[in-house]
Amino acid sequence: MTDLYAVVGNPISHSKSPLIHRLFAEQTQQDMAYEAICIDTDDTTFAWAMADLRHRGYKGVNVTVPFKLDAFEYATQLTARAQTAQAVNTLLFNADGTSLGDNTDGVGLVNDIELNAKRLFKEQSVLILGAGGAVQGVLEPILNKQPGLVHIANRTDSRANALMQRFNTPTTLSASGWDDIPAHPFDIIINGTSASLEGKIPPITDQVIGKNSLVYDMMYGQQPTVFMDWAKRAQPTCQALDGLGMLVGQAAEAFYVWRGVRPNMTEVIAEVRAQMAKTSTP
Repeated sequence: MTDLYAVVGNPISHSKSPLIHRLFAEQTQQDMAYEAICIDTDDTTFAWAMADLRHRGYKGVNVTVPFKLDAFEYATQLTARAQTAQAVNTLLFNADGTSLGDNTDGVGLVNDIELNAKRLFKEQSVLILGAGGAVQGVLEPILNKQPGLVHIANRTDSRANALMQRFNTPTTLSASGWDDIPAHPFDIIINGTSASLEGKIPPITDQVIGKNSLVYDMMYGQQPTVFMDWAKRAQPTCQALDGLGMLVGQAAEAFYVWRGVRPNMTEVIAEVRAQMAKTSTP
């Protein structure tokens, strides 16, 4: 019997996850189906929606905006990385009625940067922009890679400081508002804000970008994001990447949680990128 999985969120029609997991299943010869399901909280609750999916035989779900906190509260068991992130993006439904909550976002980002972009975090200086849910999910996996220093910057410095205080790490860790970011080049700069979705960039100086910096935007699209364009104008030799590899990477980790098989990310990233290019062609 074909095993059923889904991604749940609202809105969800734009999701690339069904394409990604179909490619994973084909690549690894897994007998599974995967779809996107919109949860309307005007009609139901997250917990009721999960109970309905379990009743219909689903083995697990990916969880996206705005339900990652609901999934965190729903899970009966949590991985260490989900506990640290305080958010869940992957649920595994166990046969005994329990559910395992995991957060694969951070692993997806780290693997994209280290495996696909060939840039190791070890002993690097890292600037992270934002202190919301996206950053909370990636900070611990980054720190586990032993960077030399990590600076968290956010519109409200109190939120950046509160996030910093959650970690006990040998890495030099600091935090500030936008105006107090150290004005020197960082090796790796990660935009964890949603500013690119609005065609904006965080109000920071381009002095943070060096000639050999890796500039990474968690957002992605058919064209380079405004953050990537800004970085390339400031330092044409810097390496600028969007978050499509992170999306595929977190999906690959979720696939492993469900199926015990690690798919190849590189060819799937290329295929999704090609599909996105087709849809943007007039």
